[in-house]
Amino acid sequence: MLQQIFIAVAKWFNDNQGVTSVLIFGATLLVAWVTGIFSALRRRPKFKINTIDGPTFCCTFTTGKQHNGYDVHRTGIALYLSVSNVGSAPSSIEDVCIGYHWHLNRVSLLWLRYKIGWYWLQRQAISLTDFQVQIGDQVKVFPFLIQRSSIMPIPEDTFLEIGKSAKGVVYFEQEDSWGGCFPSPAVGSVRIKVKITDVFGGHHTAKFRIPFVDFAYGLKYNPSFGQTYAKLRGESLPENPALPRSEEATRQSSAQVE
Repeated sequence: MLQQIFIAVAKWFNDNQGVTSVLIFGATLLVAWVTGIFSALRRRPKFKINTIDGPTFCCTFTTGKQHNGYDVHRTGIALYLSVSNVGSAPSSIEDVCIGYHWHLNRVSLLWLRYKIGWYWLQRQAISLTDFQVQIGDQVKVFPFLIQRSSIMPIPEDTFLEIGKSAKGVVYFEQEDSWGGCFPSPAVGSVRIKVKITDVFGGHHTAKFRIPFVDFAYGLKYNPSFGQTYAKLRGESLPENPALPRSEEATRQSSAQVE
């Protein structure tokens, strides 16, 4: 029975060689097309994100104002990042944002949204001066990742070929907030999430714990740390901005960014 089927199939192909050639050609094109699609899908950038020793820290400080009995505070975050393209296609760094968890204790909708979920700082602040550090008689200036430096004439190249990396500082300054709307510290550090968007709209993320420091520490790396909004609004910060009072920071509040 099988032998008769094979003979019939062989005879059909022999009698219809033209049709067979067309079918084989079509199948070849289909396989090539599908293979090309999968190959294109596999070719995509993949950014590996790390922090580097230097100006990587978070600071929450009071502004001297009050809102409904709460100290108004701001949060400044500096990250010295290394971004490497370990994928299979080149791309550029389009944007960087930072997420963190609020400092809340009481379970509520806000607790679920921002203590379990992430509160995102979407917009980088313009640092008024470059980040730098005194090393003996020399001053080391750290490059910015996206912002243009006032000291370094050549900005960092954020177009990343395969295997290429870029290094630089990103700086975020949160506007007036109160209550528990600041990164929740634990043993001198805070947990943050970095999200980088490439030029194709792809997202690349990494989580870190970074030092939670006082205002004076931030000034060691940048004499204008935490003062972008104050300068823009013609305000002045207290001489020694403090951390938010703990009894207020741990209370449940409607802490919202203005």
